[in-house]
Amino acid sequence: MNNRALKQIFTDTDFVHRSGTPEELRVAEYLKARCEALGVPAHLESFPVPMGEIEEAHVYADGREIPAKGFFCCGSGEVEGELYYMPAQDKVSVAGAKDKIVLMDTAGIGFFGYQDLMKAGAKGILFQYGDLHNGNHDIDERDLRAHVVGEERKVLCAMLHVSEAVALVKNRTKRVRIAIRQREYEGESHNVVAEIPGKNREWITLSAHYDTTALSHGSYDNMTGCAGLLGVMDALKNKPKNYGLRFVFCGSEERGLLGSKAYVRDHEAELGGIALNINLDMIGTIMGKFLARVSAEEKLAHYIEYMGAELGFPVDAKTGVYSSDSTPFADKGVPALSFARIASAAVAPIHCRFDRPDVLSMDQLQKDIAFIAEFTRRMACAAVCPVGREIPDPVRKELDEYLFRKRRS
Repeated sequence: MNNRALKQIFTDTDFVHRSGTPEELRVAEYLKARCEALGVPAHLESFPVPMGEIEEAHVYADGREIPAKGFFCCGSGEVEGELYYMPAQDKVSVAGAKDKIVLMDTAGIGFFGYQDLMKAGAKGILFQYGDLHNGNHDIDERDLRAHVVGEERKVLCAMLHVSEAVALVKNRTKRVRIAIRQREYEGESHNVVAEIPGKNREWITLSAHYDTTALSHGSYDNMTGCAGLLGVMDALKNKPKNYGLRFVFCGSEERGLLGSKAYVRDHEAELGGIALNINLDMIGTIMGKFLARVSAEEKLAHYIEYMGAELGFPVDAKTGVYSSDSTPFADKGVPALSFARIASAAVAPIHCRFDRPDVLSMDQLQKDIAFIAEFTRRMACAAVCPVGREIPDPVRKELDEYLFRKRRS
């Protein structure tokens, strides 16, 4: 796949394609067509996702309305209370949230943070997004995720621009009112699955997500990963392989890995036949460090570093959990790793309007794809996949913490 073909992928998908929307489905169908154009059969697998259509969202500070966006799936209604700025989530800070509208220093919240606030009696939550100094006043749209709420009650949540959050604290705002009206419903997202058979009945599964957040066009995060899958597919489609290659383009990753979670749930009976998962999430930037995060035995991390040294391709390989679609595979006992080229937010920002094709280098993307394709070829051509099936205890611990089964120590 040459630079022109790669560039066309980013041109064709240069628009917001958020989870569960017609635009996301449009990109899924596009990726399916790209697989088939390479001669690889592909199909779509649907799965349900919670959706919300905001009809009205208002935040009032001491009677003055301020710009805000309501969270999808946080419910409808109105709540008023004293403003409580909570820059940390320690026990002492959380104890002060009773009957308050809590202003966080973050753009979102995890399971344990939300559970603590609900038990403390918080009435609503305000989050903040953006940069006080760059003049861009975009406000991101987020959702209150079901796995964060768990068995607790929902409270109204809204996003402010950071400049408004600073003004609330600076002006010593006393009372805040949140009013949201929305329609919540069950929507549909899709995984795109393509297969190249091998000589035996076991598979190496490669994954990458294609959905975006509400502001982003997702060129870096993560159409680069999808272009990477297509590049690997093109490089290896006619090569002899012992292990088949299954490519999974995941929907709805940005809302909590929903696509890969759906895949491992719906294909649980087949997981024993998957020797390895190779996930791609953000590669091909002009600047940035290439890394591998291995949710498998430490020997695999060493192998990747050795291979990088052999090929003259610097790679930072360590064991651990990467916040992407490799995680649900590892959690089900499938050895997994994620490849990424991580650039600073000043060079290649994500989850914002600046995630566009101009942050990418097609030459660097070609180099990243070549390394990933060679690693995949070696694994697929192995007489026996050399990666052990056991997930080490330290990685298991990280998985438990990442998936909110245990608090981080």
